[in-house]
Amino acid sequence: MLTDAHLKYESQKLAMNYFRVALVLFGAQLLMGLIAAIQFVYPGFLFEIFDFSVARMVHINALVVWMLYAMIGSVYYMIPDETGEEAVGIKLGKLAFWVLTAAVTVVVLVFIFVQVGSGSEASIWFINEGREYLEAPRWADIGIVAVILVFYYNVFATYIKGKRTGIMTVMVANLFALAGLYLCGMFFTDNISMDQYWWWWVIHLWVEATWEVFVGTLAAYALIKIIGAKREIVEMWLGIEVLMLFGSGILGLGHHYFWIGTPEYWWEIGALFSALEPVPLVAMFVHVLYDWGKEQGHAEAKGDAKAINNTPAMAWIVANAFGNFLGAGIWGFFHTLPQVNIYTHGTQFTAAHGHLSFFGAYATILIAMMYLAVQGAYGIKRMTMTFKTKM
Repeated sequence: MLTDAHLKYESQKLAMNYFRVALVLFGAQLLMGLIAAIQFVYPGFLFEIFDFSVARMVHINALVVWMLYAMIGSVYYMIPDETGEEAVGIKLGKLAFWVLTAAVTVVVLVFIFVQVGSGSEASIWFINEGREYLEAPRWADIGIVAVILVFYYNVFATYIKGKRTGIMTVMVANLFALAGLYLCGMFFTDNISMDQYWWWWVIHLWVEATWEVFVGTLAAYALIKIIGAKREIVEMWLGIEVLMLFGSGILGLGHHYFWIGTPEYWWEIGALFSALEPVPLVAMFVHVLYDWGKEQGHAEAKGDAKAINNTPAMAWIVANAFGNFLGAGIWGFFHTLPQVNIYTHGTQFTAAHGHLSFFGAYATILIAMMYLAVQGAYGIKRMTMTFKTKM
């Protein structure tokens, strides 16, 4: 059971609550994925009891929501360290947490128990919006926006009040874009090409631009905490990452436009730039590790070398740097060219890319942040992968 006995900031204790719910939703994601996988192989499994489409829908939405919880928790955990201040509006933040958790619970129960029904204005508002990956009913969409606005206010106000590090500056700017892009999936149009156009602004830009920058800020913070990485190095690469990701992320969006009636020039533009998205994160990690290794060599010569103080978290950060590059970059580039995508579109290539990129790019860094939070919550000075952990 996650404790918070050694945490002195209320924002970090609130972060632990977000991590607890994230772990529950992570378990739900795995369970629903297992059910869907069995049904894919044995279509009669739970026939007319629990549909494959529902298991898949809950599996995907649980993925997005547990990551959202873990992201919010990660920010609340790092705020006091980066700003030197307790989060502003912490009571409002706690209320938002319980409101969001209640809403998520209701939405999941509705998804599970109201599986079949007519499509109507009422069902869009209260049952299922019907847009793949964005199935949450309209009332839940509005609730998510309200909760994120509270969260953003807390982060921004704390940033203004306390120290303004480069990491928090990027985080604050990125959260504004993250909140804004979600709105692109909240209006209705009866033109399917136009609907898909704006839908991809959420599915791709929300995830592959703002989430990628978010991952960069968490990695930068974690590397400073775990190995004492130089702040000027990680913040330099964060700046490069912002420039590259928002540039390549927006232009790379074009690789989703092949089949929805948009101009053909998006083919080459989208294919080229989408492959560049993971590069700065890997570059930051390699640069930091090289610099740290060089410093370690000098320190060992003097007999005062410092070990990694959280090896599980460091292992997950390594997995993040290269899992992101492999899953989102290389595996994505395998079928992002239109000349290849015409044959791989809708096949297991798409599913493999989605699974590898989400786990490699996002799950790994969020698990690393949870290990950092566990270290702080239990007051562990040096956390290892064995039982010989120093308290």
